Amino acid sequence: MSERSSGRQIPVVVLAGFLGSGKTTLLNHLLHRSGGSRIGAVVNDFGAVEIDAMAVAGALGDSTVSLGNGCLCCAVDASELDEYLERLARPSAGIDVIVIEASGLAEPRELVRMVLASELPDIVYGGLVEVVDAAEFDETRAAHPGIDRHLALADLVVVNKTDRVDDPEPVLKTVRSLVDRAAVVPATHGRVDPEFLFDCRPGRERVGQLSFDDLHRDDPGHEDEHGTHLHAGYDSLSFVSETPLDPRRLIAFLDSRPAGLYRIKGYVDFGPYDPRNRYAVHAVGRFLRFYPEPWPTDGAERATQLVLIGTGLDTGALRAELEGCVSDGAPHTDDEAGMWGVLRYVQEGEDPAA
Repeated sequence: MSERSSGRQIPVVVLAGFLGSGKTTLLNHLLHRSGGSRIGAVVNDFGAVEIDAMAVAGALGDSTVSLGNGCLCCAVDASELDEYLERLARPSAGIDVIVIEASGLAEPRELVRMVLASELPDIVYGGLVEVVDAAEFDETRAAHPGIDRHLALADLVVVNKTDRVDDPEPVLKTVRSLVDRAAVVPATHGRVDPEFLFDCRPGRERVGQLSFDDLHRDDPGHEDEHGTHLHAGYDSLSFVSETPLDPRRLIAFLDSRPAGLYRIKGYVDFGPYDPRNRYAVHAVGRFLRFYPEPWPTDGAERATQLVLIGTGLDTGALRAELEGCVSDGAPHTDDEAGMWGVLRYVQEGEDPAA
């Protein structure tokens, strides 16, 4: 018997990249530096010997779902993926985020489509992360021009192994020219701050047992016992408004959000448009969704509270744009049609009037 829905949304991140780009290294880094969050993984390998699954199984234990000797994106029926996601999303598993590590030969578009097509109530799309090998980028792109298409779909691009090139800037410049508003971050050894990808629980970092990847590093000592890590930096902005926001203005802002703005999370108060509900907002890359929920009854002040995360952000300009979304209290701001733009991004079946 399947467990009842927990009512919480678990982000599902698709981790893609060509063979040898460093996907498993990045996933291992997230597993070992998750800040207390529990990560479930779907590892999609080619071949009878599932090396990638071996590399992450030590840290994940029974939370690993390995699909060997085949490509996950070939299973066009989304219900097949749902079987594995449902196992990881069950409340008793206590998973905070799910990562699908795609085979280096997988088609990211199909994986993303399958996640978006899922009917599981407890999961939400968490973005497409594409990993690029800075040292081999030009050669790989020449041999496999489809990489350009993958980069155009990405929500976040990690340009990995920047320590293996004299000057990573030409690769970074080329990648930025190929993406569509995606955040682009340089990294070494897959060390990207987990907070950039998902919300980490406060507390002590989890450190699992040695993995296959740990045993084959050719750069001993790159992570010392004192926890010094070259995490990829990111910009963040917190915005609070005790005055309700105008939904038309907020949607206009969200529809034109700038390049590099990877995640938006928080709650929005639309005041007279819907006095009974606040709207949780989840945006990653170009994906956007609102979740209406009743205001808490603990007597706390009603307010909009948002956090924006990305790279290369002009936080001053973003704050000014958000301040421009604050309702001016004019009579036209409480008409019913004003919420139509927001309701386009409310998942079917979630009734704001409930």
